[in-house]
Amino acid sequence: MSPDERRERHLLVVDDDDRIRTLLKTFLTRSGFRVSAAADAAHADRLIGAMDFDLLVLDVMMPGEDGFSFTRRLRARGGEVGRTPILMLTARDQTGDRIEGLTHGADDYLAKPFEPQELLLRIEAILRRAAPKPSGPRQLSLGRCAFEPERGELTCDGEPVRLTEAEVALLRRLARVAHEPVDRLELARDTVDATGRAVDVQVTRLRRKIEPDPKNPRYLQTVRGVGYRLAPD
Repeated sequence: MSPDERRERHLLVVDDDDRIRTLLKTFLTRSGFRVSAAADAAHADRLIGAMDFDLLVLDVMMPGEDGFSFTRRLRARGGEVGRTPILMLTARDQTGDRIEGLTHGADDYLAKPFEPQELLLRIEAILRRAAPKPSGPRQLSLGRCAFEPERGELTCDGEPVRLTEAEVALLRRLARVAHEPVDRLELARDTVDATGRAVDVQVTRLRRKIEPDPKNPRYLQTVRGVGYRLAPD
């Protein structure tokens, strides 16, 4: 997975061991993912009710409700939440335990101790399998320019236009909700400057590449008091 793809994925680590939970959150955050953490199933329930997650890293042996029961209950909820991919982590490495976890709906099973790199590769493999097929247009028309979100490619008058990784990430984020405004500070979370100034610089540069008149933008619009909006034809 590319750094941009990792930044778009939100993981939830559920483990009652404070040391392991902290190590997992730190490692996965440094690997580029957005990561939240919970100490038990009850805490995980509250987080799942408040936020969307792309994958759960779930310990089996926890006080209160164990990972098997939590997985079974989550799957029974149905909908997007019920389909959230789950990677189980446990010190139990018996074949029967692995079968039980997979039977209850886990997508994969990794026994402790494990190599962090193996955990990362398994997470990425699950996310690739779970990725939805693109449902939007493969190409967005921006006047004389066109942007392909899947490839991250911009062309103008049929000629490729060079984009930085940050510019590709910004265009992709806006393209996912084309014609809808996106909060400036939300866009800033993926930059080195949480104040939003880096986003403003990227927008200015993109307008020079896209807009016939950058001072009067037609396609990359400012929404006063909110942020920015991409308005393709």
